[in-house]
Amino acid sequence: MSLQSINPATGDVIETFEETSSAVLDRILERADAVSRDWARRPVAGREARLAAAGRVLRERKDAYARTMALEMGKPLAQGAAEAEKCAWVCEYYAEHAARMLADEPRQTDASRSYVRFDAIGPVFAIMPWNFPFWQVFRFAAPALAAGNAGILKHAPNVSRCALDIERVFQEAGFPEGLFAAVRLSNEAAADVIADTRVRAVTLTGSDRAGSQVAAQAGRHLKKTVLELGGSDPFIVLHDADVDAAARTAAEARLQNSGQSCIAAKRFIVVEPVAERFVGLFAAAMQQRRMGDPLDPGTQIGPQARLDLRANLHRQVQESVRRGARLLFGGELSAGRGAFYPPTLLVAVEPGMPAFDEETFGPVAAVIVVADEREAIRIANASAYGLGASLWTGDRERGERLAREIEAGSVFVNGLVKSDPRLPFGGVKRSGYGRELSEHGLREFVNIKTVWVA
Repeated sequence: MSLQSINPATGDVIETFEETSSAVLDRILERADAVSRDWARRPVAGREARLAAAGRVLRERKDAYARTMALEMGKPLAQGAAEAEKCAWVCEYYAEHAARMLADEPRQTDASRSYVRFDAIGPVFAIMPWNFPFWQVFRFAAPALAAGNAGILKHAPNVSRCALDIERVFQEAGFPEGLFAAVRLSNEAAADVIADTRVRAVTLTGSDRAGSQVAAQAGRHLKKTVLELGGSDPFIVLHDADVDAAARTAAEARLQNSGQSCIAAKRFIVVEPVAERFVGLFAAAMQQRRMGDPLDPGTQIGPQARLDLRANLHRQVQESVRRGARLLFGGELSAGRGAFYPPTLLVAVEPGMPAFDEETFGPVAAVIVVADEREAIRIANASAYGLGASLWTGDRERGERLAREIEAGSVFVNGLVKSDPRLPFGGVKRSGYGRELSEHGLREFVNIKTVWVA
């Protein structure tokens, strides 16, 4: 089987890659198993030094990586460079803090000495998506490698060059050969890797359907999993919010990465007294964004990553309108080459419509007007997903009180939902389980070991 990278702005084939053969895969797994044992025995300071070096490589070559992201999945250049910078940040963060996170924790018991230690578990198999082709990988890899593990990456087929570039980052940063390797596999071959005894854990970022399948496969073999899945994130605007700031941020929250983000705000839940003003400002901010060639430095919105993804997004819009939603602008397939889809605003959205019930992975915003904050929270929680949420109010105390009621892995009061190496990241309900980033993410893939000495 061969994999193709296709430029979503033109439809042209960029590169073709061959699937990793079973013999090569076996050698990769054998090497990862062996080298991870040595890597785990090394002082944490040595592992931190390699991560710091990876950060330097990423910063030095961010423009080249941004171009690859633009060509393979349509990310505008400035956003790709920022993504590479963020990957450098997460490497540098664990380079500075891994030793503290992995330090033994004393416990007072009936022993003369007892403590908790954090030992590496071995190779981690990562199944990663295309939408943030560098960041999604480093979000798992930096803490996993810092903890002393190896990483085996199965990246999305349409970003195979990004996967090889990432593998090269770790090589150039001086990590042991084979500690991090990219493989190109079918879903059937990936299931075999999950079953392999040399693989100790699995992490996946993707759809809830893919997460269910991987969790079932890993469960049969008693493998630890971390799943970061889809989202239909609410963006709640209360009566006392700074409506101007909320509307500006709403446009950024919906259109970041051309709308292709699991934590992009998707359902905009606005209380009636400020709804008209918010919708007007929000619409204006969305329509000001420039869509075009991702290689043009002035482009803010690129194409969707694939034509089939654009087709599904358009289906969601059309079906929502058929069921009673009102289309303010957008919602039309762009003429010409490429997988472009314009910023689109739907109002009068209700439960039972795809724009409410499903994850809309593109630049489509759904506005739901509610009577008050109680209805806003009820509507926000009326979703199968629970990844992130943004809540806007002039009363911080109210914001923190309502944040406790929102069913999500992250709640940002008066701010854009984002991932940050200092904060745990993940979801609840069909948005998955487990956490990435911070000390919580680092400790997902370790043996939390009790040591008791008489």
